[in-house]
Amino acid sequence: MSYNTFGRLFRFTTWGESHGPALGATVDGVPPLLEITEAEIQVYLDKRKPGQSKYTTQRREPDAVKILSGVFEGKTTGTPVQLMIENTDQRSKDYGEIAQSFRPGHADFTYMEKYGIRDYRGGGRSSARETAARVAAGALARKVLGDGITVRASMVQMGSHKIDRSRFDWAEVDNNPFFCADPVTAEAWATELDAIRKAGSSIGAIIEVVAEGVPAGWGAPVYGKLDADLATALMSINAAKGVEIGAGMEAACLTGEENADEMIPGRDGQPEFQSNNAGGILGGISTGQPIVARFAVKPTSSILTPRKSVNIKGEAVDVVTKGRHDPCVGIRAVPIAEAMMAIVLADHMMLHRAQCG
Repeated sequence: MSYNTFGRLFRFTTWGESHGPALGATVDGVPPLLEITEAEIQVYLDKRKPGQSKYTTQRREPDAVKILSGVFEGKTTGTPVQLMIENTDQRSKDYGEIAQSFRPGHADFTYMEKYGIRDYRGGGRSSARETAARVAAGALARKVLGDGITVRASMVQMGSHKIDRSRFDWAEVDNNPFFCADPVTAEAWATELDAIRKAGSSIGAIIEVVAEGVPAGWGAPVYGKLDADLATALMSINAAKGVEIGAGMEAACLTGEENADEMIPGRDGQPEFQSNNAGGILGGISTGQPIVARFAVKPTSSILTPRKSVNIKGEAVDVVTKGRHDPCVGIRAVPIAEAMMAIVLADHMMLHRAQCG
């Protein structure tokens, strides 16, 4: 039994490890005649790739994607699209000291318990390196969705410090190393994260991802809910520990009057919503409003501070994780969140057409 595949009609399977020769994705269900090039996919991979600033891991990977199948003369053929990204900057020797020990906060122990073997080099399959393949698959999903649907994400909180919503500007996301829509807060984060990085520690974050232009009607009751699939997609991202849709956890603090998204008559007979606490989804089906989701990622578990653990013999040890690691994984989770949102939406678009025409 294996669970390396996501989606139903638009589906992809990722393969490869952090320190293997390559990784990639096999994307099935891609409609034919979509124009796509490696350069178009590369745009999104370049946002996720490591080593772009001092605030991310200094592993130097070009993350250059190669299309191996499913595209002919610049157009998809309807057959599986095979995408490959070579690993070029592995430093497996950095992990020699933890080959016999379990790193606290990592999947070392659980992988060993499940399989009886683990790839200790950068975490192997459990490494966030796997997400490069998701971003490549997400570029294809955006093609399926078309230009009428936009998917954007921003880091909205680092540690306990949140952005100021009054300064939220999507145009600022690509102007700072945090993919943050509030440039003032991004500057403050830079100072804070620099200190955390120099101390060899790490910190968590919250990412918000928004899809606009999604029509009403996507999603299905009761086990094919759009928000349920979106939550699954976001929780599958490395280090994710919580997901919320719309008002999310804050909905518990609201009254029924405050939470209900009132409607008034709008254009073309469609209702006009007065708020969006539901995050664009009601009963698991899209409302036509922006779909809004947020997820929290924990601090990177690879830190220089000694942490108590055990080795494979069950003996007590102190573990220090050396190597090149992100002091805040939330930064590179932003393009991954966009990819997973696009993938879920592409799948539900095709599912809706299959049933409702």
